[in-house]
Amino acid sequence: MAPGNGSFVAEFILVGLTDQPDLQLLLFFLFLVMYMVTVLGNFGLLTLIVLSSHLHTATYFFLFNLSSIDLCYSSVFTPKMLVDFLSKKNMISYMECMTQLYFFCFFVVSECYVLTSMAYDRYVAICKPLLYNVAMSPKVCSSLMLGSYLMAFSDAMAHTGCMLRLTFCDANSINHYFCDILPLLQLSCTSTYVNELVVFIVVGINIIVPSLTIFVFYGLILSNIIQICSTEGRSKAFSTCSSHIIAVSLFFGSGAIMYLKPSSAGSMHVGKISSVFYTNVVPMMNPLIYSLRNKDVKLALRKTLGRRKFWLESMSLCRLS
Repeated sequence: MAPGNGSFVAEFILVGLTDQPDLQLLLFFLFLVMYMVTVLGNFGLLTLIVLSSHLHTATYFFLFNLSSIDLCYSSVFTPKMLVDFLSKKNMISYMECMTQLYFFCFFVVSECYVLTSMAYDRYVAICKPLLYNVAMSPKVCSSLMLGSYLMAFSDAMAHTGCMLRLTFCDANSINHYFCDILPLLQLSCTSTYVNELVVFIVVGINIIVPSLTIFVFYGLILSNIIQICSTEGRSKAFSTCSSHIIAVSLFFGSGAIMYLKPSSAGSMHVGKISSVFYTNVVPMMNPLIYSLRNKDVKLALRKTLGRRKFWLESMSLCRLS
């Protein structure tokens, strides 16, 4: 018997994205490139924020947390996913599966509320600039992040705890590329009513409430932008907000397709494809969307590269002398 409450399955088989051998190698290189871009982009942004004192503000405090979450989040399942593309039998133990499920739930819920905090930060900065230092004080920012992580912890514990009470008998093929909630529920040989109720309530709250809040904030921001006299300033603000809205829509929209649709074999296949967006595409896009078009980040990057060049030149002069 495997570790767990009444589970007879010692290990699971991850079906993966596709069972076509011809596509496995192509998908391996595609997701390897995506993972490398995700790691380099998020780690680079984290390093830049730490090294640049003028980025030690509320906006970049939230961005630092978002990049940390994306870095950890993508690392929960992508390395295993890459190995499975090259393996004939994609096995994962019961305890590894439950651990992966817990951390997946923790990081994805954290991201929901960090994105909400970032939208609030942008709303205050654009619509209430005179109150910004008070409304986004270090205490407020820390409280928002603490609340985000507490919500993530409680939701991850709820999902994982409910999953541990289920019994898995003979069926052990997970129709997914990682241990997700709905594919695991399909394998249980005991009642999943409580689990489905928890998914409906918790996932519904974590998708609907943050996404609606974010779109309300961006709606208020856009209505404020319309009043800007300068055409150049208005178009620049619209461009920035639209890229943020696209990233948020991809994240919450793909999550809604996976979790808020009736469960069936066909919908699970669609869910697998949609989950690629919130598990792989969005963590890769976030550093590009929130930093490359940002003047402060570009300035910090130039200064950091300038300091590195100066340090290398100084080292070479010391060697010559």
